[in-house]
Amino acid sequence: MSQEEAAVAAIRHALRALRKRHLVEEGAHGPAIAALSRPILSQSSEWKEKAEALEVELQQCYKAQSRLSEQLVVEVAESRALKSLLQEKEAAMSSLQLELTDARNECSQLKADLEEKIKAVELLISEIQELKRQLEIMTVKAKNAEAENKMLVDRWMLQKMQDAERLNEANALYEDMVDRLRASGLESFARQQVDGVVRRSEEGAEFFAESTVPSSCKHRIHAHEGGCASIAFEYNSGRLISGGQDRTIKMWDTRTGSLSRTLYGCLGSVLDLTLTHDNRSVIAASSSNNLYVWDVNSGRVQHTLTGHTDKVCAVDVSKFSSRHLVSAAYDRTIKIWDLQKGYCNNTIIFPSNCNALSFSMDGLTICSGHVDGNLRLWDIQTGKLLSEVAAHALAITSISLSRNGNVVLTSGRDNLHNLFDMRSLEVCGTLRASGNRVASNWSRSCISPDDGYVAAGSADGAVYIWSISKADIVTTLKEHGAPVLCCSWSGLGKPLCSADKNGIICTWT
Repeated sequence: MSQEEAAVAAIRHALRALRKRHLVEEGAHGPAIAALSRPILSQSSEWKEKAEALEVELQQCYKAQSRLSEQLVVEVAESRALKSLLQEKEAAMSSLQLELTDARNECSQLKADLEEKIKAVELLISEIQELKRQLEIMTVKAKNAEAENKMLVDRWMLQKMQDAERLNEANALYEDMVDRLRASGLESFARQQVDGVVRRSEEGAEFFAESTVPSSCKHRIHAHEGGCASIAFEYNSGRLISGGQDRTIKMWDTRTGSLSRTLYGCLGSVLDLTLTHDNRSVIAASSSNNLYVWDVNSGRVQHTLTGHTDKVCAVDVSKFSSRHLVSAAYDRTIKIWDLQKGYCNNTIIFPSNCNALSFSMDGLTICSGHVDGNLRLWDIQTGKLLSEVAAHALAITSISLSRNGNVVLTSGRDNLHNLFDMRSLEVCGTLRASGNRVASNWSRSCISPDDGYVAAGSADGAVYIWSISKADIVTTLKEHGAPVLCCSWSGLGKPLCSADKNGIICTWT
């Protein structure tokens, strides 16, 4: 029997007991009441009132009994709810007990894993310590090997330098003998002029006619994207070479204005270019810190000359021999290269960046123009400074040598164009114009082939031409819509070409 059933049975038993007791009490008091009522009739009213009071009390007992019954039912319902809640709590406790068991098992597994990991970490630490010890041993061995290797490299380099010196001496002797033999067979090293027209020069040099002052634009060529900083004519030819910001070298037919060829391979903007006197090689100075030498016949890069640590801004080939090349960069060095072997022979270090340079006619001297405004002459063999002059108040942007090699033209950011006597470095002429303003640190001016005129571009897009003998402007050419960066005059006397910051090339006749 359940607890609820036992409680209901106990309540029913108590009710029956109360009823029996009530009946017993009624039966017990009944005869007494009847015996007393007969002799005491006079007190009937009093007893009647007592009976009524007892009846009222009995009714109250019945009411109390009903209330107790109702309360019992409510408590039974509450007991049932509490029992169901207890069952739910017991079920929840059972589930929590299972979860606790699982958590304890998992904790014990994790503890075992942790112990294994600790053992593995201890093993790794011991291995790392052993590796550190081995690394220290190997580092000591490497340092010893590096020192030994450096010593061997130094010895090897010393030996190579000695071999190179002996080879240079032999080459110098050979070239000297060749030059002497060549000089003995020449009628005259100087050019011969007849009626103002140059008829013949030394063997291997180009033939050209008297220069004419251009007056009109024949061709307007969109040559390079981003600007064109350098142009040069081939020797004995009217073909123009140009280099620009788009990292290409282009060859143009100035008679038709058409593109003849494009040379690729440069990894930076072309800041300057030159050609060997046999027109077989084109050399470009690049912002990628390198010089690139192309073979014109094949169109392929023949050499990539590395060694400068900043952008190379100027380059020139010896006018006496196509073998020697000179370059200047913003690492404050001038390097002299051997084009046949493709390596640097000598390096000249100076305190001010060089913007422009040129070989002398004999190939033994280098003229350089610097940011400090000075014009300097260097000995190609020893690398020593021969002479120096303050040519401009601001940076020199261009150097151009006259045909006879006796006069050098310098252009500067002070908007002056000075002519210097190469032998004494004295000023023999100054050219200026009110509207002429040099556009950049690498603006290139030029001298005409007959040494009669100077052409220079300006920031206002015009090309100014001066007469050297009169030291005055003879014409101003206006076609460009951007600052003109460079000018070049064909050795045949015409045309004159100019290039601007937008990459436009104009040919003037």
